[in-house]
Amino acid sequence: MISVTMDMVQYDCPYIDVTDDIDVSFHTMHWDFNTAQEELETRILITGADRGALTNGFEALQHHEGMMGFELLSRHGETAVIKSSIGQTNAMGTIRKHDGYITGPFQIRDGSERWSVGFDTDMAADAALSDLSTKNDFRVEARNDTSFEEYLDVIQHIDAAKGFLDVCRELSDTERQTLKAAVEGGYFRTPRDATLETLTDVFDISKTGVSKNLRRAERKVLNRAVSLFSSVDTDEHRE
Repeated sequence: MISVTMDMVQYDCPYIDVTDDIDVSFHTMHWDFNTAQEELETRILITGADRGALTNGFEALQHHEGMMGFELLSRHGETAVIKSSIGQTNAMGTIRKHDGYITGPFQIRDGSERWSVGFDTDMAADAALSDLSTKNDFRVEARNDTSFEEYLDVIQHIDAAKGFLDVCRELSDTERQTLKAAVEGGYFRTPRDATLETLTDVFDISKTGVSKNLRRAERKVLNRAVSLFSSVDTDEHRE
């Protein structure tokens, strides 16, 4: 599989138009393409800079000429989930024409969209990218030859990945900043490029305070990492 990640600007996409004018972003992993009607139905998470931006994003999307359907499924603060439908865009049609397929979530913000698509051959990928350039602006951020075994390995361990993401979110701002400063400063290198004393200068607190914050962050991250060992297939186990 040829895996291509690109930053895409479509000129016929309602979601991109809305993020170009309003401070909202879209993220979706679920879509269904109706071949007969050439219509894409998606369930999308919308995040606004604030409640007002989210409301404005709803209204702009609902009234966009490219929208074929809109339904609010849930809303909490500055985020919401909607079910929506749009017609096939030029870029979508081009990807489908060359037997391409979606391999990752759509992420749309600030007037552009992050696409993760796959092709069976280099020839198909090259032809699709060539055709895309006629009516769309895009930048290829990554292109890799990925085996389906590698791709499926990621999918099979998605729960483990989510578990680690959850613990990152559980860290307090202080714990996150302390751990980040320690790693980037070289605290965990041998020999160390940073010490508790140098970290106190960064946060302007006592050495004891830095040590406590760092230990709490390490404990949370390492405890979750160790708990996930049994759910991850290692090379040794596969052999």
